[in-house]
Amino acid sequence: MPYFAQDNPERLKVIAGEYLHAADLARIDKAWEVVCKAHQGQKHFSGEPYVVHALDVACTLAAMRFDINSVLAGLLHGVIKHGDMKIERLRDLFDDTLAGIVAGATKIDNLPYNSKLVSQAENVRKMLVAIASDVRVLLVRLVDRLQDMPLLETLNRERQAEIAQETMELYAPLASRLGIDWMKRELEDFAFHYLYPDEYEDISSKMDASLSERQDYVDRTITVIREMLAAANVAPLRITGRPKHLYSIYKKLVAQKIPIDKVYDKVAFRVIVDTVRECYEALGIIHANWKPLQHRIKDFISMPKANNYQSMHTTVIGPGGHFIEIQIRTEEMDRVAQEGVAAHWAYKEGQKAHEDDARLFKELKKLVATLQEVEDPKEFLDTVRSELFYSEAVYAITPGGAVKELPLGSCPIDFAYAVHTEVGHHCFGAKVNGKLVPLKYQLQSGDVVEILTSSSRMPHRDWLDLVKTGRARTCIRAWLRREEKEKSLSLGREICDRELKKHNTTLKKLIRTGHIRHLLKELRCVSLDDMLTKVGSGVINLQLLERILQPPKPDTDESAPPPPVPSSTDMRDKPGISITGVDGVLVKVSQCCSPVPGDDIIGFITQGKGVSIHKAGCPNLQASDPRRWIDVSWSLGGDTYYRVGLQLLIANRHGVVADVASVIGNDHGNILEISPQPTVLDDALGYKVFVEVKDRDQLQRIIGHLRQHSSVLSARRI
Repeated sequence: MPYFAQDNPERLKVIAGEYLHAADLARIDKAWEVVCKAHQGQKHFSGEPYVVHALDVACTLAAMRFDINSVLAGLLHGVIKHGDMKIERLRDLFDDTLAGIVAGATKIDNLPYNSKLVSQAENVRKMLVAIASDVRVLLVRLVDRLQDMPLLETLNRERQAEIAQETMELYAPLASRLGIDWMKRELEDFAFHYLYPDEYEDISSKMDASLSERQDYVDRTITVIREMLAAANVAPLRITGRPKHLYSIYKKLVAQKIPIDKVYDKVAFRVIVDTVRECYEALGIIHANWKPLQHRIKDFISMPKANNYQSMHTTVIGPGGHFIEIQIRTEEMDRVAQEGVAAHWAYKEGQKAHEDDARLFKELKKLVATLQEVEDPKEFLDTVRSELFYSEAVYAITPGGAVKELPLGSCPIDFAYAVHTEVGHHCFGAKVNGKLVPLKYQLQSGDVVEILTSSSRMPHRDWLDLVKTGRARTCIRAWLRREEKEKSLSLGREICDRELKKHNTTLKKLIRTGHIRHLLKELRCVSLDDMLTKVGSGVINLQLLERILQPPKPDTDESAPPPPVPSSTDMRDKPGISITGVDGVLVKVSQCCSPVPGDDIIGFITQGKGVSIHKAGCPNLQASDPRRWIDVSWSLGGDTYYRVGLQLLIANRHGVVADVASVIGNDHGNILEISPQPTVLDDALGYKVFVEVKDRDQLQRIIGHLRQHSSVLSARRI
């Protein structure tokens, strides 16, 4: 649906003049003068004059019949970044509202971020914050991206893929959030073309090859639907059949692992009727004639999607035994489905947004508020993707009738956080359709969910393994971080009080005398709370604190410079491990993979808890941020022992556990824990055994001798 303009504003004025009054059109001429001056001689990345691109964006916004400020923002969207115009100048020329939209739609470039990841995260964060203030920022960014997508051929392959990936994961889902279906489809298909060019060409060519046959089938099916409805005295306003867009077909091929000739519902039929009552009547008539697939019947009329979409969906076995998808809706529902927020846009001075749109904007603002809690750029982008980009959804309902759209596989905890952050924090149980369910229960569309809360209940770290939504995961992590910080602060205060007491002083005295400033400077802390938190979390260890508090020795040459202060990451080495380039660091052997000397290992720098040591192939390590990895190695000598787990399958015979313990003891292994495990074999017992060993050689000897024992059916390291 994009419109293309010549390098003058007349085409824009014609389109806008169809619905905007004359006074508004005068502002277009003023904005055009600003654009021409700001972009004089500048080219778009496609090679065309930048003013042509700016006009195309404005014309598309006008064709969607948005308000004058949206249209002008589309025209002016590049003047800050490319035209070096200051926002203050825009305010003087126009007004605060328009200047704010343009500033929000301006992408940040060339800032001194230390990585592309941080740059991308900050751009997305800036846009989402601006959207929360004025959703027209998103409209301009969406149309700008839509105009760019057909022109990516001029860029190199790497840049094409970067823009396409961002479009697929961010812009298309955001268009869907606003309910602008045609724009979502176009953005997805353009992104699909650049991300998977071979697959795109294959599906496109096969769809083109079957065009004539498909059109004949569509015409025959529409005739049959019209006749069966007429026979039951239902007169549809119109019936249409259109091919599904290419990316939706590709997703079906991947999900079902089938060739394209096995995809029978390549066409979606749409029945438009006059009333809601006729929607349900038409559904019943179609089901009476064609067998429906029960799991594919969806009622979005009584339970609208979060983007205000309403329709009946059903998949039936139609003519020729082919599966066909049919959507049934009213004229108004169809307009909202295609245009989204543009269907009843009312963003004009002194006029409130439509009630449904206001609810939609409120949900967007809740999302942005949640994301404000996330500081780590990788976690931020992951949260945005998981919150916006999921292929299948479930629609669960509050007892009051509000519908919550969640990713497939979501649990009651996700639902609780979708209702409100505090409801999520204090959730301890849930009723689904009036019955108690465990928190791990996977919600189904149509479930009525009542969340049970208690002021004494708080989030658990285990919840992170259950939730699917980015919002829930972000809220839980933020609470856990605050809780850990509060615990560290309290513990740090207790430690400092104890250590200062040894030196006949207190924190209050240090603050009163001003000596606290010296202490903070030496420990490289920005505030007292920062120091106490670092002491409590172990970032500042007791040896360092003691050294800073210790008065200088009498024979110390006071003219000599003080010894260098270790950085805030200086902590204790664990015996048996050395870290390349860093001394005195607190080291913890990770229990998820339990490395022992002889294993290839990598260190992971944790937040405030030193370095955790993982086996090089540990899945948890591989899923972490590689920028926080550090080279580590095993140092020789020492009497350090390491905990490691074994999984044993043992013949069910009297005294066999004692035999196993004897084998481990003969190889000088120390058994720490032994616990039975379930097994499917009637004549065998499963055991999980944790032992202490010095290195991998000793561990392999133990496993080898266990495997040689006649009663041991299998033995492996966990």
